[in-house]
Amino acid sequence: MAELTPRQIVRELDRYIIGQEEAKKSVAIALRNRYRRSRVDERMRDEISPKNILMVGPTGVGKTEIARRLAKLVGAPFIKVEATKFTEVGYVGRDVESIVRDLTENAIRMVKDEHMKRVQPRANVLAEDRLVTLLVHPPKTQGAGNPLDFLLGKKKEAEPTEDEKQKLSGKREEIRQQLMRGELEERELEIEVEETAPTIEMGGNAISLGDMMGGMMPKRTKIRRMKVREARKILLQEESGKLIDMDAVQEEAIRRAEQQGIVFIDEIDKIAGHRGGSGPDVSREGVQRDILPIVEGSTVNTKYGPVKTDYMLFIAAGAFHVSKISDLIPELQGRFPVHVQLNSLTREDFMAILTQPDNALTRQYRALLEVDKVLLDFEDSAIEAIADAAYTANETAEDIGARRLHAVFEQLLEDVSFNAGDEDMPPVALKIDGEYVRAHLSGENKPADLKRYIL
Repeated sequence: MAELTPRQIVRELDRYIIGQEEAKKSVAIALRNRYRRSRVDERMRDEISPKNILMVGPTGVGKTEIARRLAKLVGAPFIKVEATKFTEVGYVGRDVESIVRDLTENAIRMVKDEHMKRVQPRANVLAEDRLVTLLVHPPKTQGAGNPLDFLLGKKKEAEPTEDEKQKLSGKREEIRQQLMRGELEERELEIEVEETAPTIEMGGNAISLGDMMGGMMPKRTKIRRMKVREARKILLQEESGKLIDMDAVQEEAIRRAEQQGIVFIDEIDKIAGHRGGSGPDVSREGVQRDILPIVEGSTVNTKYGPVKTDYMLFIAAGAFHVSKISDLIPELQGRFPVHVQLNSLTREDFMAILTQPDNALTRQYRALLEVDKVLLDFEDSAIEAIADAAYTANETAEDIGARRLHAVFEQLLEDVSFNAGDEDMPPVALKIDGEYVRAHLSGENKPADLKRYIL
């Protein structure tokens, strides 16, 4: 884990998220406490559990983005789930334990990728060697014969003579040189690949039949025809898989999921129903009671082994427009001791969102349309007009936060995006100012002329 101080964490989050200082501060402290916990005496370490966070605020103000960027910052296993997707035990739907199973899968994928990068130089050599073999000596499709002969090893290919071996060796070297020069990338070859095992749906989870059989059934393969550059990727993946120790990957992934995992539970206000009652929402309180042991700390069985949730960081979020935090069951409220209020976005926030973050929408659309030789230039008056349009639309219609900017941009650049892309079109420099914005927006996104309402 990166040894970042809370101030450094907030500074990194500032690169992508505007405002919401209180929320950033809380998650930065929670993350730093994990590092502090890892450095204390082992007996005391087991007593310290994370202080889970409950974020309250309207949609589109950065709740999910804060949690996602936080996990990415330190390379922690992360999963985002929606509380409304889960049902109480006994109802048809997903059970809450699938949260931990999915988080573990993410951790496995993350650690496996890291291990594969370490062995990539060696895997590249082995993959190249197999590629040479396939080009010199293509795989033969098995003709009709007794399958038992192959199983019992009775039928074998004839060994090549010394003369044939010498010729093959010379040909291999020639092919290898051509591969290194990139001369054979478009050449087609046949390659034997493993067929993916069929899956079945159980309780909202896709389960591989190969996993259920514990690898007892032999792997089925098929011959595929593809170009050399595509075959290289498949062979590199196979060779990397052979070089890494999957037991070590699983062990590290489970440790990382348990000690560093971050679970983001969105829409938690939607399961905060009034006590009692019946009808379609009868299982709301049941879902809360099912989530409770996961957040409190329990052990969930996964296909990689038991995973403890005691030291995972849970961040819950909800708008709480209709319900209140007090509508959650008291036990669940107690498991989210840190409450953070996120504010609606102001005009100034929208202007900052359009100019400051590394992934600002102005930069995204500029890069997108540059592909089709349209060079966008947003003037300050355009930024003000777009921010004004988004803010006014959120005030008069539904408040959807920063997502409103996507709607504004799509409408603003609809004609440009549609007409760009002709091969014979010369590069076009398009300057966008306030007048252009006001002329191209309509409906709820059109900036309101407030002068009409002033007496």
